[in-house]
Amino acid sequence: MTLTLRALRRCFEGAVPATIATCAPDGMPNVAKLSHVHYVDDAHVALSYQFFNKTRENILHNTRAHVEVLDPVSAAQYTLSLEYLRTETEGPMFENMKARLAAIASHTGMSKVFRLLGSDVYRVLNIEAAPGDAALENSPRAELLSGLRACLDELSGCTDLAHLLDTLLEGLERHWDIHHAMLLMLDPDGKRLYTVASRGYAESGVGSEVRMGEGIVGVVASARTPIRIGYAVQEYRYSQAARQSFAASADGNTLETEIPFPGLLETGSQLAVPLLLAGHLSGVLYVESPLEQRFTYEDEDAMAVLASQLALYIDFLARGAEHPVDAEPSASAPVVSARGVAVSIRHYAADHSVFVDNDYLIKGVAGAIFWKLLREQVSTGRVEFTNRELRLDVSLKLPDITDNLDARLILLQRRLAERCPYLTLEKTGRGRFRLNVGRPLRLVEATVG
Repeated sequence: MTLTLRALRRCFEGAVPATIATCAPDGMPNVAKLSHVHYVDDAHVALSYQFFNKTRENILHNTRAHVEVLDPVSAAQYTLSLEYLRTETEGPMFENMKARLAAIASHTGMSKVFRLLGSDVYRVLNIEAAPGDAALENSPRAELLSGLRACLDELSGCTDLAHLLDTLLEGLERHWDIHHAMLLMLDPDGKRLYTVASRGYAESGVGSEVRMGEGIVGVVASARTPIRIGYAVQEYRYSQAARQSFAASADGNTLETEIPFPGLLETGSQLAVPLLLAGHLSGVLYVESPLEQRFTYEDEDAMAVLASQLALYIDFLARGAEHPVDAEPSASAPVVSARGVAVSIRHYAADHSVFVDNDYLIKGVAGAIFWKLLREQVSTGRVEFTNRELRLDVSLKLPDITDNLDARLILLQRRLAERCPYLTLEKTGRGRFRLNVGRPLRLVEATVG
């Protein structure tokens, strides 16, 4: 059988450390363990450069090396003959290896020692199987392809973004047995992502944020490359780490405006893939499991295809939402009359954060939209609105179509459903929605200080 790097990808999962052999200028051999062998393509691999040790010194003098890898399922051993080409210290591959290294380091108790300095890229000259190898099992899991097809078939029938998001997360659970997942969209400022949908968590975390470059989701967004981690990694547990990061970097605002990020307290495996269309990033799809090594490279490949199609569907629906609105709103439930104790709603113009009876609700673009709707309702009694008028309102300073206004309205709708059942947003037609107010409102334009 002709051996290929693609057939050996399971050997690069990090379950069993690889071994590298190099030679000094005086002919003295050196053998060391490797923390990471990264599959680049069918002709290249990359090795992690962490220390200026004997291996590194030898490679800079003699570019040839041999690496032995082990298949964790079949126990087959393979020796790769390599030629050193270059070292990369930034870019998608470097960021991917950096995140993966953090997982391996945590798993082996070496988090304080391992630090990626660069990704050494090698050309693979030859592959040899060691004597006594077991047959390499290389068949991809059939359910991944059938699950991918089923998910795409269901997504293609969605006519609005809210339906698309729900169908996506339901499909992951039904067809791929993935019970914990979320989708984050890129904020127009390009500095953070916000959670617009999640499944499998006690709290949805809709509206929670992750900064670019932070944790697995932030790194995937900034590097625009999938990242898969097969071990529990303390550094990437958003339920604690991301929350502390935001608290430490608050933009001079002493008010607590953070929505807790959803996530498993004990994460065993993580996989995040970017949503890219023509080089434009729209968001990140993130899945996790309490089981270690739950996601394989086949899962990563299938999820990357799904994310590409998802980005296309989101863009298509966003552009469709800009079409002329329906002439009249569709029939719907009667408008709820305002009764009971008045609700105090405060708005802070600095970041458009909105508080309902002293509890934080939303901020940013969604907060600005919500405040506009509330002011219109209180001053005129109006409850029917259109996407188009929001786009034309210069006071809102909305970004262009690529930001996807529907995503902001879905975010607001779901936050209201969770926190304020007496305030609801209801879609009444193409480009139309209604604000239902069940209690009297007292609006306050507040200032910090």
